[in-house]
Amino acid sequence: MSVRQHWRLAAAALALAVVTGCGSDGAESATSDGASDTRVFAADNGEINIPVDPERVVATGYAVPVLIEADAALVGISTWKRGLTMMTEQDRATYDRLPKVAGELAAETNYEAIAAAKPDLIVIGVPKPVLGDIDMKRLESIAPVVAIGPKLPDAWREVSRKQVDAAGRAAHFEATRQAYEKRAGELKARYGDVLSRLKFGHLGAYGEVAKGTFHREFAGSWGTNIAQDVGVNYYGQVKEKGGGALDVTEYPALEELPESLGEADAITYTLEADGSPGEAVKHVLDSALWKELPAVKAGRVFPLAHTEASTYESALTTLEALDKAFAPLLAR
Repeated sequence: MSVRQHWRLAAAALALAVVTGCGSDGAESATSDGASDTRVFAADNGEINIPVDPERVVATGYAVPVLIEADAALVGISTWKRGLTMMTEQDRATYDRLPKVAGELAAETNYEAIAAAKPDLIVIGVPKPVLGDIDMKRLESIAPVVAIGPKLPDAWREVSRKQVDAAGRAAHFEATRQAYEKRAGELKARYGDVLSRLKFGHLGAYGEVAKGTFHREFAGSWGTNIAQDVGVNYYGQVKEKGGGALDVTEYPALEELPESLGEADAITYTLEADGSPGEAVKHVLDSALWKELPAVKAGRVFPLAHTEASTYESALTTLEALDKAFAPLLAR
């Protein structure tokens, strides 16, 4: 039985023992003249009265993959192209069949399509600063809206918990969390000793070749946070925090590569979904400055796939990629 099959069975068992709507974010429940139970839910947009057991849910942004995985009662979603390669066959089929009521960007929200879906709950999974791109009053006229988005990349753990809780699927979330932590613990036990001796840097995927920049990610960023769970130590910090993801990632000029990553004993770098380096990463890998870095000369460079996981289920895929990447360390 695969890890994913195990957690889905565990989720079903846990659901029998969990009272719907008892998540920590629900302040209280109320009933009005036979209407569905409601509760007060603390979200980025305030304390919102929502159904205890939503029956028609619209999800956008980061809420899409986790609510698909949790078998929430979805009737419409935004597109989520970045996560398609990490979905199971079953989840991808669900994603494909659901009506798309928004695009990749918050500004690409189709209010008419959302209204036509007749939701009783709308879960907006975008960072708080992006809420300005959404007509919240218009959405609120359709159904209760909870905005639950990440402030930092590694916040996906708490964000996804709250999103699932809002949709009344907390038991399923707990099962996936346990499966992830078990697997991460196994890998930390396997690689922890050797990893603890190394000081890591990470090359991300979003440098801009035309501008001559590369993408350096620090602890807590997309490319690093899951690797940290298995014992990787990423050193350093951004020169100037810019808020949100810019607190843990920066875009230096390529000529700053020796200064940025010269102290690293080892370097990880982000791969595309097909296992190849993207254009921005390949531009760095092909440079003379990269080849002169001490970590590169020592052969301690590790390509990582699936670094943008934002749910515990998809992060299991990242853990398997980490296991594959770090396997050579045990052969030395």
